[in-house]
Amino acid sequence: MKRSLLANLKYDIPSGIVVFLVAVPLCLGIALASGAPFFSGLISGIVGGIVIGSISNSNLSVSGPAAGLTAIVLAGITRLGTFEVFLVAVFLAGVFQLILGLLRAGSIANYFPGSVIKGMLTAIGIIIILKQLPHAVGYEAPAEGAAAATPGSDNFSGWFAPLQHIHPGVTIITLVSIAILLFWEKPFMKRLKLLPGALAAVLVSILLNILFTAAFPALAVSGKQLVQVPVADSFNDFLALFTHPDFTAITNKDVIITAITIAAVASVETLLCIEAVDKMDPLRRITSQNRELKAQGIGNMVAGLLGGLPLTSVIVRSSANINAGAKTKASTIFHGLLILVCSALIPGILNMIPLGALAAILLLTGYKLARISIFKNMYANGKFQFVPFLATVVAVVTTDLLLGVGLGLLTSMLGVLYGNMKNPYYFHKENHHQGEIIKIYLSEEVSFLNKASIKLTLDHLPAGSRVVIDASKTRYIDFDVLELITEFKNIKAPDKNIECILTGFKEKYNIHNNHHVLSEHQDKEVHTEKSQAKHKPAVAFH
Repeated sequence: MKRSLLANLKYDIPSGIVVFLVAVPLCLGIALASGAPFFSGLISGIVGGIVIGSISNSNLSVSGPAAGLTAIVLAGITRLGTFEVFLVAVFLAGVFQLILGLLRAGSIANYFPGSVIKGMLTAIGIIIILKQLPHAVGYEAPAEGAAAATPGSDNFSGWFAPLQHIHPGVTIITLVSIAILLFWEKPFMKRLKLLPGALAAVLVSILLNILFTAAFPALAVSGKQLVQVPVADSFNDFLALFTHPDFTAITNKDVIITAITIAAVASVETLLCIEAVDKMDPLRRITSQNRELKAQGIGNMVAGLLGGLPLTSVIVRSSANINAGAKTKASTIFHGLLILVCSALIPGILNMIPLGALAAILLLTGYKLARISIFKNMYANGKFQFVPFLATVVAVVTTDLLLGVGLGLLTSMLGVLYGNMKNPYYFHKENHHQGEIIKIYLSEEVSFLNKASIKLTLDHLPAGSRVVIDASKTRYIDFDVLELITEFKNIKAPDKNIECILTGFKEKYNIHNNHHVLSEHQDKEVHTEKSQAKHKPAVAFH
């Protein structure tokens, strides 16, 4: 293992630099969006890189403070009163995640319907956009305006109060930063791999503010409109910047509820992220879900003890890591070390960053989570996808994240009951003269509740076998299950030398049927009286 890490350092060190440059603006921006101290975002970046990077067996995933948790953090700090009490919730969330990992609950994400998860992320995107309006235009009194309208408030007029107090300099910096970020996403700009768009926007915003200060004082940005990371004069002063939790509040009911919320959302987001990262890994390496939960749990415990924000595996940083050519987790660890050095040695440079630049980064982050195309795609996927998605979005924005996700899950389950869900499938295997054939028959209604059991069955199919998935009697298949079957057909089956034959899928599912693969003689043999006697389910799913 050590030899592998050393051999790949020529790839991992440049990748670590790229991830560091992407992570620093995001760490500061997410701290800003969460209503937490700026230094707490940097602490989370350090812990996510060094601690989680060292424990996790994911080679390419990068952990840090996540945009998906900003609404929970903001509401949690407000509800609990002080940041020190909130840190207790972060520590307990880590304990809960560690317990989940020890209980081998890594498959928990399979039980959440994709429509609810997408609805949660979309709602978080909307909240991020609304919360960044004050910083985008230089509004200095959020407590009386926009920030007073937290998710769950009926007074949405507060969101538009910042528009009455526009600071021209901050607004110019925000608009210029957005333009740079959009320009950096153009295909021809991808050649500049070592200069991420977020870093370019931050550097230009600093130079622009220096110009304003020298030539146009009325436009200059200062005070609360700049990042305010504490500056330490000595090593002891630097150690004093770390905030510690107030464990006298560990039995507080609100602390425990906040911790459970963080643990649940962070675990699901992490498991979904590492699944996506494993798919992007050119070497097709698989991350242990249970070990990842343990690593995240330990990471959040450490973050809570040191004064950091809650952590998850983050797709933005992970994809940047992959695109930069990383080979092992040395890249993740190195990026964490760079954030530590940056926080200790050059906080003065960080304090030159206008909040408008960070607001621009977060506005585009929020838009990517809540773009119009997501609504269109969910609507096109049918009412069983769109209604729970929309219910989750509206509920999270107007109440809070936990209630919103709960309502989304309830809506999904009501949809399942309305569709009169039956057994998802049954399967049997028979040995024929041309080899072993495993037949899987999908039933009339296959919902997201069946996703976990179907995934378990497909994952345990023997290598080198022939598998027939028959949907000829199916009236409805959930979108998540269709994705699962498609992934098995195109990725997992070839990896295990499994011949996967799909038949009976309706045209609207956009899945190619392999009618010609089984010979007529074989098909008749499978349906002989003897075979039908064996058609009783090997495992019954309800």
